[in-house]
Amino acid sequence: MAEKVFVGMSGGVDSSVTAAILQKQGYNVEGINLVLVPNDNGVATKDAKAVCDILGIPLHVIDLKEDFEKYVISNFVDEYKKGRTPNPCVVCNENIKFGKLLEISLEMGADFIATGHYAKITEENGKFYLKKASSKKDQSYFLYRLNQHQLSHTMFPISDMEKLDTRKIASELGLPVAKKNDSQEICFVSNNNYVEFIKDYAGFESEPGRFIDIEGNELGSHKGIINYTIGQRKGLGIAFGEPMFVTKINADTSEITLAPAGFQQIKEFVVENVNYVYLDEPLSGEIIADVKIRCQAKPERARIIPISSNRVNVVFDEPQRAVTPGQSAVFYVGDVVLGGGFIV
Repeated sequence: MAEKVFVGMSGGVDSSVTAAILQKQGYNVEGINLVLVPNDNGVATKDAKAVCDILGIPLHVIDLKEDFEKYVISNFVDEYKKGRTPNPCVVCNENIKFGKLLEISLEMGADFIATGHYAKITEENGKFYLKKASSKKDQSYFLYRLNQHQLSHTMFPISDMEKLDTRKIASELGLPVAKKNDSQEICFVSNNNYVEFIKDYAGFESEPGRFIDIEGNELGSHKGIINYTIGQRKGLGIAFGEPMFVTKINADTSEITLAPAGFQQIKEFVVENVNYVYLDEPLSGEIIADVKIRCQAKPERARIIPISSNRVNVVFDEPQRAVTPGQSAVFYVGDVVLGGGFIV
């Protein structure tokens, strides 16, 4: 009897092709569509259903809006209130897509779940390793919080494809989503206006405060800390004789520190809530790894120095621009994801 795989169907081309590939490989495939966004318009579910009908597989529609709000949206709002810049996809992957989705799928009789992520999972001597995809769309950065249980029940069938390849397969199969645009950056924020979202969702308006220089001298006023992020240069609302960058956001005092070019680069910072993907124990001593501090950043060589079981100090060989609290620092050893955590 073929192993059963539940494919997380978002209504997009990647997950649709994932389901088609697994079906062709002989798996018993079923689709599962998660309803997550508070004001869901049903388009994603409709598109997922259309694909499943063509493939001849069932689609389960699961309402997880309450869990999504609890784990993802609340965290997103709280982080901005603290002067940090969160990455909701990382939190969603850990708690929803590979948390609740996996839990529900296993309860419903699945052996595995699969998604349209561009990343690799390999097994060696009973250990599961998360690796970069060879694709330009590698998404391993967003998946570093997965654990051994999650990886052991997960498949990424399109890991080595490029987006053009998945669109071509979808087109050849006559799937209606073949030319569908990629989803927007933050699925629950309209027009990417997170400030308006926080205001509407949480009734929170960030109080105006002071811009200061690195010595604490006042430079002018800002319109509220949630409007700014580390490394920002444009949209400050004040003209200076030289480019000025946001280098620090203090939520307690509502002060934002600005500094000239160069001051936004640092070599050393702390990472907390560290997850190690395949280690049985936290690091006991210093190691060398390549570290990504943003999804689009190039991995850079650094020393990882443990402070406690889930906190480390990261020291880059060369200073890096805009190391941003709230974002993730992900540690790579070659193409393998060692782990990572949240920048403090």
